Amino acid sequence: MSIQDSIRNRLRRRGRGVVFTASDFADVGTVSAVGQALSRLARSGIIRRLDRGFYDFPKKSARVGFRSPDPDQVAQAAARRAGHQLQATGAVAAHALGLSDQVPARSVYYTSGPSRTLKAGNRTVVLRNAGPRALRGAGTISGDIYQALLFIGRDAIDDRVVDHLRDRLKSQDKRKILNELASYPGWAQDILRRVAQD
Repeated sequence: MSIQDSIRNRLRRRGRGVVFTASDFADVGTVSAVGQALSRLARSGIIRRLDRGFYDFPKKSARVGFRSPDPDQVAQAAARRAGHQLQATGAVAAHALGLSDQVPARSVYYTSGPSRTLKAGNRTVVLRNAGPRALRGAGTISGDIYQALLFIGRDAIDDRVVDHLRDRLKSQDKRKILNELASYPGWAQDILRRVAQD
């Protein structure tokens, strides 16, 4: 099987909407060979080049054609390629968790790597270098909830917010939250504990 076929088959298994870089296929071939295969797939319209080194296997819509990529997928691909930590900021996390109807104009993420801006179709993804406090719980459900709680504000967190989060989470997510409580300040521990209670 050719490198191009291997990439295409893996993308089909993962499904449309996935964002990736050449390093996600390091096990398939050399950097040069994978890069050439991705270029051919992009020229044939099977994948789409989003930004330098970033591609997606785009979702299709009968009405609008190819959809814009998910900014979260773009941010995760960038972090994965560089081996950096990644954490959604409060506005992004609150929207993803259904705590805010407001779609952020720019999707901003904290990263342990350098700051940079990426294009994701008609959306902008901003990776902002941050220290350990902002990256608390990076890549975990508790980290996303913590950022969303900061965005909402401590005084606005009521039973409705706690119940919404509790109903949204799977049992395995609740167990993870309980295991990660020590990473957060006391006020957040109290709320996270309530969210994780069945």
